[in-house]
Amino acid sequence: MNILVVGGGGREHAIAESLSKSPLTTKLVVAPGNPGIETFAECYPIAADDIPGQCQLAREIKADFVFIGPEIPLVLGLKDELLKLGINAFGPSKNAAKLEGSKTFSRNFCQRHNIPQPEFKYCTDIATARKQIELLNGYCVVKADGLAAGKGVVVCDTVDQALIASTEMLEKNKFGNAGKSILIEERINGIEASVFAVSDGETAILIGTAQDHKRAYDNDQGPNTGGMGAVSPAPALNQNLIEEIFKNIIIPTINGMKLEGYSYEGVLYAGVMITNKGPKVIEFNCRFGDPETQVILPRLNTDLVDIIQKTISKSLKDVTIDFIPQNAITIVIASNGYPEEFDKGVLLPSFKKFDDETEISVFHSGTSRDKSGNLVSNGGRVLSITSIGNNIEECRQKAYSVVRAINWKQGFYRKDIGKV
Repeated sequence: MNILVVGGGGREHAIAESLSKSPLTTKLVVAPGNPGIETFAECYPIAADDIPGQCQLAREIKADFVFIGPEIPLVLGLKDELLKLGINAFGPSKNAAKLEGSKTFSRNFCQRHNIPQPEFKYCTDIATARKQIELLNGYCVVKADGLAAGKGVVVCDTVDQALIASTEMLEKNKFGNAGKSILIEERINGIEASVFAVSDGETAILIGTAQDHKRAYDNDQGPNTGGMGAVSPAPALNQNLIEEIFKNIIIPTINGMKLEGYSYEGVLYAGVMITNKGPKVIEFNCRFGDPETQVILPRLNTDLVDIIQKTISKSLKDVTIDFIPQNAITIVIASNGYPEEFDKGVLLPSFKKFDDETEISVFHSGTSRDKSGNLVSNGGRVLSITSIGNNIEECRQKAYSVVRAINWKQGFYRKDIGKV
């Protein structure tokens, strides 16, 4: 099969590597890709959000299907445009991707279908936001309505913190159009977990769980990021909880989307909080997470190409997805200053000695080549170091030993990923 993967981060590196191992894969192309991916796949410098460019490339390589990695091309309707050309795509349509593209749509959808979630208030002006913030005594979550690369969520303890976050979004244009409207949400407590399901619009089955670490610094301090590390399977989840999440969240979402005329096909990512009143939805994403993909796919024992084929042909009911029994952990090495201002084009040390390790993977999250061909940083999150082990502690020891060996002075990482 000829396959095109759209995207160029650590998530797409993990996806492409998993697809490359399938005996069903004949040709693998990634756009734009990255220096890590180009060691085993063809990469083309076409931006993920260049919808016409991605469609043209899919036609040129005669793609049997296109795996759309990031959220932006999904929200922009890349799948819809590919289908017009008769090209299959793995991922939700533009309308179905509103579950991630608009937090207001997502919250209202959950309300319509009785899916458990925090209380929320939609705000387009600071006066309305202030009223809700004061009602919650500042103990709340402020969210930009649109896409903000995982940074549009501020967890607040005080009225002042929440007002500053709201003002930055609504009046200071911190996230552009994504923050023109915001949600002030009840702050719920418990343990977070990420649950990933794959759906063909009718059937949904589990394709992995993980625990993500969003805050920039140790002990969950600092600003929210796109994710500084993850472990899989999610330690907080047992089989009973997974079944409860499917019954009360995943299945009602798939059924509700179908009922509203937006058949949901692809990966559905439910970020949940395990509260004393049961699991509640924190957010939905319409694709694999980053860095969760880097710990989920290395544990996948079932052929990913086969899963995608069955999804596209609407025959997921015939699929059983298996995982290896071992645990996985990934640690993100980020540029100093992330998630705020940071430098790009910073030289990275060599880590080729880890290429042949069977239980260690170094995924490129934000790298490129300079004019001399040197590997340099090209993003806030630069590398994801993933290890497989018999338990989380074994994974931690392996992964952190690699992080320390890489020893990138211009970067930082959390030292408590997976720590009990």
